[in-house]
Amino acid sequence: MKKIALVSHGCAKNLVDSELILGILKDNGYEITLNEDETDTVIVNTCSFICDAERESIRSILELVDKGKKVYVAGCLSQKHPEELKKEIPEIAGVVGTTDFTKIIEVLENENYTCKVNPNPEYIYPENVERQQITMGASSYIKIADGCNYRCGYCVIPYLRGNYHSRKIENIVEEAKKLVQKGVTEIILVAQDTTGYGIDIYKKPMLPKLLEELNKIEGLGWIRVMYAYPTRMSDELLDTIAKLDKVVKYVDIPLQHSHPEVLKMMNRPAFDYRTMIENIRKRIPGVSIRTAFIVGYPGETEEYFEHLCEFVRDMKFDRMGVFKYSREKGTPSYGMPNRVSAKEADKRFKKLMQIQQEISAKRNAGFVGKTIPCIIECCSDDGEVIARTQYDAPEIDGIVNIQTDKLVIPGDIEMVKITGAAEYDLIGEI
Repeated sequence: MKKIALVSHGCAKNLVDSELILGILKDNGYEITLNEDETDTVIVNTCSFICDAERESIRSILELVDKGKKVYVAGCLSQKHPEELKKEIPEIAGVVGTTDFTKIIEVLENENYTCKVNPNPEYIYPENVERQQITMGASSYIKIADGCNYRCGYCVIPYLRGNYHSRKIENIVEEAKKLVQKGVTEIILVAQDTTGYGIDIYKKPMLPKLLEELNKIEGLGWIRVMYAYPTRMSDELLDTIAKLDKVVKYVDIPLQHSHPEVLKMMNRPAFDYRTMIENIRKRIPGVSIRTAFIVGYPGETEEYFEHLCEFVRDMKFDRMGVFKYSREKGTPSYGMPNRVSAKEADKRFKKLMQIQQEISAKRNAGFVGKTIPCIIECCSDDGEVIARTQYDAPEIDGIVNIQTDKLVIPGDIEMVKITGAAEYDLIGEI
């Protein structure tokens, strides 16, 4: 049996693609490993969202080439720079684009197909492929759509994955049921924009309907929605999140900025987000809101940045990420004037994070003394347990450190008494 390894970089959406690639390999008789030392052939599924992600992917490719591995490159970096990759790293055995990974077997087994990259990508989820999961634990991601119809000024994704394509409700529900049968407790819905789900195939937003169908699945514990878009936060969606018992009261809505002028330059919806945030909190009692902002965007003056700082102080987001603007070729912002220096962007990044750190510390302190449901992530032999509240997404938000003598199993949802708090993490006991 042919043995092949896979190395996956990037976001949760890319992780799903990696698992689909593994499913295709398994269906075609390959033995799969995640340890590249066990085989001479390795597929690297790359990320190209920002410069740092590109560098990490390239470093991974070069390290494998230096080890004498036969390397095939998939994902966003190969979609963005197929010819350059082959030219700069001629040792690469083959290249597969973001929407061509279903052709991976042709590229592996036919030397005439060293490059399969569609210059006009359209991502259609391969429903006939069963994912082979890289991580089997409490949670698993489900990609409900891919591609994007928006053209935000800083983002290269639509050019790498094409326009928005939703999957059918019945296919998503069927996949969720299979995951639950494998022991998954929490499913996390991802797309470039989850709130736009269904418009392309059902002619109206169908995320509320999808959530209702998923909520019926027996044995499923939690349902989490990531990557909402500001103009799609309808009352229907918010009321659905509020009423369904399995849907966690957590809204992830990357806003990117607060000042209307910066939002216009970003080609983002420019309106007062305060009213929307207040409406979310009113309709979903006890909701946790996560957002993300970009600092240092071309044209972001000191005044505009201070507007953002004041907005963050006022809104007191439960969770927040901050990114320094990354200048990407092929995006509308690449040639924009009034660029902010790297030094100034770094200063703004640190200031905004400091504001949020103080907000987060106060919010976490409010949990001390309360008993709340937490999902068990992992356990160690010495009794230390890592868990998460419903208000925290895996890998990007906080954790709960628990000491207990009770036998707990990853995926279980336990009632945990919170005994201590730091800026981002909690301490608890069962």
